[in-house]
Amino acid sequence: MDALDILTDLENVIPYFQPIFSADEQRVIAYEVLGRYQSEGNIISLGSFFHDDSIPDEYKFEVDQLLVQKALERAFDLEDDVSIYLNRDADLLMYRHGEPFLHELLAFEKRGLNLKRIVLEISEGNYKGDFGQLDHLLQYYRTYGIKVAIASINSDTNFFERIGQLGPEIIKINLRALKSNATAASFTDVLFSISLLARKIGATLLFENIEMSYQLQFAWKNGGRYYQGFYLHPPAPEFIERELLKQRLKGKFHEFIAYEKRKLEAIYSAAEYFQNKVQDILIKNKKANYEELFTSLIKEMDQIAFRMYVCDEDGFQKSSNISKSESEWYSQKEYIEKNWSWRPYFLENIIKMRNERKGILSDLYSDIETGETIRTFSIPINGSDYLFIDITYQYLFENDQLL
Repeated sequence: MDALDILTDLENVIPYFQPIFSADEQRVIAYEVLGRYQSEGNIISLGSFFHDDSIPDEYKFEVDQLLVQKALERAFDLEDDVSIYLNRDADLLMYRHGEPFLHELLAFEKRGLNLKRIVLEISEGNYKGDFGQLDHLLQYYRTYGIKVAIASINSDTNFFERIGQLGPEIIKINLRALKSNATAASFTDVLFSISLLARKIGATLLFENIEMSYQLQFAWKNGGRYYQGFYLHPPAPEFIERELLKQRLKGKFHEFIAYEKRKLEAIYSAAEYFQNKVQDILIKNKKANYEELFTSLIKEMDQIAFRMYVCDEDGFQKSSNISKSESEWYSQKEYIEKNWSWRPYFLENIIKMRNERKGILSDLYSDIETGETIRTFSIPINGSDYLFIDITYQYLFENDQLL
């Protein structure tokens, strides 16, 4: 597709609209505007046109501006609480300092379009310009009520820094990485960090490229408020009925909720099981030293645990590590007096155990030494010391609702 074919045939440049659904309302709350070109009865995406570095920015801007005009003309047909997402590459957004784009939006505002409905979706992964100027421009747009979404997440080490700098109202997560087993695990870890950052800055997570039910479940479980993808509805030249998927989404959410409840019940039951089992061993070994206690624990938990140790309430380790290698248990005295208070939730869990006088089963996490996915059961053993028992992945796998 030649760029000149498009530029000399702008009448056939048209907007397509992909609906965005919300978890809380289970209905359409926005549309993303996507560029399409009609050619001999075929509908062609304009994505390659906008990503072609050989095409001058002024040509891209002309086509993009036309798409914006045509899309916003159609937006008057929507209810006032439906947002419009406008894609804009960061370099294209900075074209002529962003003034022509804003003037176009202000022209529609004079005709009655509330600019609070506009979400500017920025793709800035390859942006080489001054981020200070980009941030200044976005802050200027915000004074008109326009919201900002960061559209691309990549391996750029500066990505988190830029999210903090630009402070988007919406962070868009591409679920394409979930299709690959090689990237799915690391993607989940990165997403956890993104969700924490989003919570800190008050941003909403929007998951895109949802193409299967499990991806929708993943988005729901990982704090996604907004959803988009072919599994829900493909881009189309017309708007759809807002309640179209309400019953389907409610049904899906009931499935997800039921599954999570079963999983949480399993985790609760496992915590109770470990509490009773370990507490019984502690009572029987009330006067034993740590080595004797570990000997008794190994007899009862040889097929469950792979590491045990004792810390005080400040996180200083009071015992050796008692670890398992294949079928052999061994002692690692070099861990005595190491401090673990820097670990996430360590002190919070210590206070919780101290006040409730019962054990805690941790969330899933990757063990630093083995790299395996594990959980840790911790329990108070006297006035100031706490026992930590690391549970093997094999045991979690055999009790799969713990994974």
